[in-house]
Amino acid sequence: MSSLSIFAGSHALQRIRSEGINADQFRIMLAASGGPKWFVLYGLDRYLFGEFFAGRQRELITLGSSAGAWRMCCLATKNPVASIERLAKRYSEERYSEQPTTDEITEKAREMLADMLGANGVAEIVHNEVFRTHIIADRARGIGSSQLKTARMLQLMSSALLNTLSRRTLSLFFERNIFSNMGQMSPWRNVADLKTAIVGMNEDNLVDAMMASGSIPFVLNGVRDIAGANQGLYWDGGITDYHFDFPFPAGNELVLYPHFSPTVIPGWFDKRVPWRRVNLENFKNVVLVVPSAEFVADLPHGKIPDRADFETLDYDSRLAYWNTVLEKSKHLAEDFSALVNAGAGIEDAQPFTGQR
Repeated sequence: MSSLSIFAGSHALQRIRSEGINADQFRIMLAASGGPKWFVLYGLDRYLFGEFFAGRQRELITLGSSAGAWRMCCLATKNPVASIERLAKRYSEERYSEQPTTDEITEKAREMLADMLGANGVAEIVHNEVFRTHIIADRARGIGSSQLKTARMLQLMSSALLNTLSRRTLSLFFERNIFSNMGQMSPWRNVADLKTAIVGMNEDNLVDAMMASGSIPFVLNGVRDIAGANQGLYWDGGITDYHFDFPFPAGNELVLYPHFSPTVIPGWFDKRVPWRRVNLENFKNVVLVVPSAEFVADLPHGKIPDRADFETLDYDSRLAYWNTVLEKSKHLAEDFSALVNAGAGIEDAQPFTGQR
């Protein structure tokens, strides 16, 4: 039984069936929001960072939101495996008070990122000319930037309601900000599905961009007035881009998308909009690598971790569960390595249909 399932867009499927999979095929890598769901990808991340893309000389453009952005920042550090190991350890072992405030959770998140980045991580990411980092954070528009909690709640409720009619209505309430270490040379400089701003990434705004990208409203505090960006209150990039659904400009090259599920949901509010599906044209070059259903069923509780575990499990039970998933995730690396080196399982790759 393989721990992996591979789903690929129309162009990508033809290529990998004829060529297999190798690092030189990929121009872009994606990493989605999802909180501790990424623990199931930890072993695969270690392999991709430490072996698959090791020694790469040409650009690999990465795009992430929330925890996915943090993972892609690890890749752009000098020692990416050590960075992702620190992130996994700190994230999985974090302990909170019985009724944590947003201030407490926010402070611990900043401490976690500082630990992950180490002394030189910020400069390494900002100035990396091979791994080109892009982080999504969403600037609230109108009353959403208010100091009043009730005003921010009203904006979220309104945006969720109108999103059921059209995803484009999100632009009434939020501006997608893409912080890029390519600046205005970013391949997403002309993206037009939602109101979008490209912000040059620098050593003064990287940590705030990382924090904002993971700042779930009313769980963490938003980040206000990020250096180099428009003034306002910045929130979790998953609001607009939970799993992404806009063009990935890879040309004839491919897009690698290690994901925790074969289900791809465009934005945060679309979790409750079951008819909202991604545009298959956007995914024609995408290779989606996910844990197989059999692998997930064999995990403790028969599922991958999620934020509900903070509420349903005590600290010791949660830590044991998450550590088991982190350890078992190494099977994904073993099976992906076999796929790359021997083509094992390539015949089982399936078309990506966007079905939910």
